[in-house]
Amino acid sequence: MESSGRYSKSICGSSNTRASGPASGPRAEEVASACASPLVVRFLTKRFIWEYDPTLESTYRHQATIDDEAVTMEILDTAGQEDTIQKEGHMRWGEGFVLVYDITDRGSFEEVLPLKNILDEIKKPKNVTLILVGNKADLDHSRQVSTEEGEKLATELACAFYECSACTGEGNITEIFYELCREVRRRRMVQGKTRRRSSTTHVKQAINKMLTKISS
Repeated sequence: MESSGRYSKSICGSSNTRASGPASGPRAEEVASACASPLVVRFLTKRFIWEYDPTLESTYRHQATIDDEAVTMEILDTAGQEDTIQKEGHMRWGEGFVLVYDITDRGSFEEVLPLKNILDEIKKPKNVTLILVGNKADLDHSRQVSTEEGEKLATELACAFYECSACTGEGNITEIFYELCREVRRRRMVQGKTRRRSSTTHVKQAINKMLTKISS
């Protein structure tokens, strides 16, 4: 986050391309979905918008206190109309991703894994930090994807899983974004420790080489 806390980047993305972010200061991007934009708005305003333009791309900044730490999230809500180059740029930009599917649309659920594979390819060698979300939980009577299927996919992706409703506010939508922030923060800490160990190893190797030259 920035300002009184850290700053990081997270992407709120969706597998549904038919319509429609965070450790400290995450940048969040929506990859394109009929359910992701309302989810972002619900998180930011605690309200549901019945009408919106799914072709507009918006960036939001949101400040919060997570686990007693001030954070600033930067959330990119993409229009879903971007070309491949733009989409790849958005993915490179984000540190964390919320992949959203519509529980009443099996097609959107089946697009999650291919999208994750694209993320892995673009972000490698880094592991992708993400959260899987099934939206429209208020429409359980029209459900095409069971909760168990969502949980199984999340296990395969090694990520947290939530079901919620941007319309009614059902489910802990705030916790989705907060947990993404925590995951980004944990990943940063691990990477920082890895870099420090690598640096220490290089220093030791350099010293050993110097000692070898001196002794020879």
